[in-house]
Amino acid sequence: MHPDDSSPPGTHHHGTTTPRGALPVSVEEAARLSVEAAFRVHRTLGPGLTEKVSETCFLYECRQLGLSVSSQVSVPIQYGDIRLDAGLRLDVVVNDCLIVERKAVEALLPLHHAQLMTYLELTGHRLGLLINCNTALLRDGIKRVIL
Repeated sequence: MHPDDSSPPGTHHHGTTTPRGALPVSVEEAARLSVEAAFRVHRTLGPGLTEKVSETCFLYECRQLGLSVSSQVSVPIQYGDIRLDAGLRLDVVVNDCLIVERKAVEALLPLHHAQLMTYLELTGHRLGLLINCNTALLRDGIKRVIL
């Protein structure tokens, strides 16, 4: 949240208040199964895939695990009294409660973390996963981001 933001703590752009306590069990389960799906893809195909190929396989594995997934979800921005389609797209939204941003990079950067934090703020979701599928050990490429 920007220091000049006049919103009370615990509120999001659409004015709903969220408790800052523990995440709901349903969100944690979506995260656990999403990580399992990522491991399945990585075990089968290894590192070095493009983000698009990795995402397609990840979506398949999520659906196999019974998750509801949407990919390349547009995120409009409300700025004052105008609504902007600024071209922001979430890689994957799982069960309408979890954002998964998949990367195929040498290393996750602070910019990737900031991007996911912005997506969480804009959508009102509290949990996101950054998954870098270009690592020898996938566990080294997964970062949970909680708002």
